[in-house]
Formats: sequence, structure tokens, C-alpha cells
Amino acid sequence: MNKNLFAKTPPMGWNSYDYYDTSVNEEQVRKTAEYMAENLKEFGWEYVVVDIEWYSYDTGSQRDKYQYIPFWKVEMDEYSRLLPCVDKFPSAKEGNGFKPLADYIHSLGLKFGIHIMRGIPRQAAHEHTKILGSKALANDIADPSNICDWNPDMYGVRPDADGAQEYYDSIFELYAQWGVDFIKCDDICRMDMPSAKKEIEMLYNAIQKCGREIVLSLSPGPAKIEEAWHYEKYANMWRITDDFWDRWDLLLPMFWRCELWQNHVSEGCYPDCDMLTLGKLGKGFGHEWECNFSHDEQITLMTLWSIFRSPLMLGADLLQLDDWTKKLITNKDVLGLLKHSEGARQIERDDEHVIWCSKDTEDGSYYMAVFNLKEQNCDVAIPWEDVKNYGVTGTKAVELWNHEDVDLIDKDSVFVASHGAKLFKIQ
Repeated sequence: MNKNLFAKTPPMGWNSYDYYDTSVNEEQVRKTAEYMAENLKEFGWEYVVVDIEWYSYDTGSQRDKYQYIPFWKVEMDEYSRLLPCVDKFPSAKEGNGFKPLADYIHSLGLKFGIHIMRGIPRQAAHEHTKILGSKALANDIADPSNICDWNPDMYGVRPDADGAQEYYDSIFELYAQWGVDFIKCDDICRMDMPSAKKEIEMLYNAIQKCGREIVLSLSPGPAKIEEAWHYEKYANMWRITDDFWDRWDLLLPMFWRCELWQNHVSEGCYPDCDMLTLGKLGKGFGHEWECNFSHDEQITLMTLWSIFRSPLMLGADLLQLDDWTKKLITNKDVLGLLKHSEGARQIERDDEHVIWCSKDTEDGSYYMAVFNLKEQNCDVAIPWEDVKNYGVTGTKAVELWNHEDVDLIDKDSVFVASHGAKLFKIQ
């Protein structure tokens, strides 16, 4: 199977983490999927992803002390494979796993994804449980010195141990049976532990054997630019930042992160700017809040992610989307950049402004994004010589956020709101 065909364009969808943290349940996922199918699917949003600790019991019950309760009960089969916690996902009972939920999401015309942690459950190692397809036991492949420094659920595996690849093969065989379309693997992207690079290859090999096209997303970032070739060979998405939240001081560095990775965007291979922190966030973390970005900052976020062609994963509670946010994420002209643009390049950047350009692959037109980083509204100068060197020759344009026609022929600058952006399609 050619992994690059699993995601011919950057994946778009919803992930449960930013709103529900570890506590999302089946009813919430089903309602979210129904909303997506009815309101967002036509605009390209299709993945519904259940994030971290779907296998753990009592998640969120000790949030004042722990995000991840250490060494707590998890649901697991006899072959060391984690299963959905039936308290949260009741359709998983009697060994059904995520198949009933995946089947329902597929019936809506959507795709289903889950989060996993790198490695093998510590509980499996401690209980010496079996590994499907191998005579080795979980403790034979687990490395107790190879642990995540923020989550207590797993041991890393010894990549060269008998049974290690068989373990990864077995979990992806199970995911394929369930109907999983997307895997977000955590504690692996930035290669904090020596085995992580090899474990990425093991994940890839397991997907190749499982008989199902499964998009592979790697977290957390920042990814290592010197390992770009490795990510491109073995994964579909890799995070270029640590967890991204709704703060300007986190959005600002994304311009140089995108500059760093701009030459590594290709079909099936996408540097990932992380989730879209829009709408209602944070309920699972103990306090729900409204996105802290101004409207102009949200336009900047969507413009940069779209012209760069990052995957787009919504983190909001979709059931509480306000009209403004819904309009923001259903702009077909802007979202079209993910489907039919290429060659995005940063043309100019300093402490006050940024210019990006890319080319439309359908009609030969060009896109120009103009960002104002200043604390006040102002005119942003257009570096026309550099823009023309990129290939832009026309001056007739439409601004894709307000849909206004613009003639740029005599314009040395454009007016942009503080921390805002304008996105032009130029003929």
C-alpha cells in the first residue's frame, strides 16, 4: 500500500482533546459526528478522532491532582491490547471494541480515528500477558527505562526484541477490524526516547500489513527538521509544535515554524501545525472557556494553516459553535487551498508583518496572504518584486475572507487589522 495515497490532501476533522481532555464518551462522540455530517462534511471536514485514554477508567475524576491517574485500571485483552473503557463507550462491551462506534460514524459518511500512546501497556508488562503471533510475553518486549515523562500508561518497546513488531502488528490488526481510519500516536514525534524513531517505522510496517488504509499522525512536537526525510517516509502527519493553545504568544512562532517546514509539504505528507483552538474549549480540563483569540487572530490562524496546507483538526465543542465560528470554518474558498494549491512559500517576514504566496493547481491563479503582526491596524507593504519573482503576474484579485474584488495594480500596501490577515486570490 502507498501510504501517500491515504491522505492525498491534508486531513480535516475534529479531535476530542481540546474540549473533553481524557473524559470524552460515546454519546458525545456520536452527537459530534452527527453535527459534523449535517453541517460540516460538505466543506471537507470528515475525521472524528477520539483522543487520549479511551481505555482508562475514572478519567477526569481526580483532575485536581492528575491529568492522567497513575497506574489506574485500564481495559485490556489477553494479548496486551488496550480496549475501550465500557463505562465511557458502552457499545464496546462483549469484545466489540470500537467497531460499533466506527460503523456508526462510517454510516454518516465520515471517518473514525483514535489516539494511542507509543509502546505497550505497563499493566501488560506487569501481568506478563501474551502477544498475538509470538511466543514472547509483554514483559519480554517492554523496556521499563523507556517511559513517557508526562503519561504513566506505557513502557516503550525494545525494537529488536522477539515479539515487538508482532505486538504492533496485532494492535493494528485489531484497529483494522474495528474500522479505524486514522491513528494519532503520541510520545513519539520529537523522538524523546532512543527507540522512538524505530517505533515510527514499526507503526508504518504494521499499517502496511493490516490491510486497511490508516492515516498515521505523530505527536507531540516540535518535530526534528533534521529527521524530515524519516517523517516523510513513514508518516502522513507530524507535529511541528508542542500543544498549541489560544494565545498570541503561541501563534506568533508558528510563522517561523511554517517557514522551517515549507519545503516538506507534499501529497500524503504534512507538517502539522496542531489543532484549531476555536470556539468553546476546556471543559474536560475543569473549566470551559471561549477561544481567547480575537476574531482577527482567528482569521490569521485559519489563513496560515490553510496556505501552508497543515491538517485542520477542530478542538471545539461542535455542538456549541456560534455562527461566526461556523462561518470561519466553512469558507469554501479558503479551505480550497488544502485541496488545490501547492508550493506555499514565505516571501517576507519581520517583526511587523509576514507575506506568503502559493499557486492554485486548478486554474493557474495565485494566492497571497498578508499578515499584520503589529498591535495596531496598519497598511502592510507588499514586496511586489519578490511576489512577482514567485510567479504572480496578475493584479485582479478577490479577498477570500470578505469576498471583495480588489485591483492591486497601483497598491503598494494593503490595510490589515492588528494581528489579522488578508488572503487574496490573484488572477
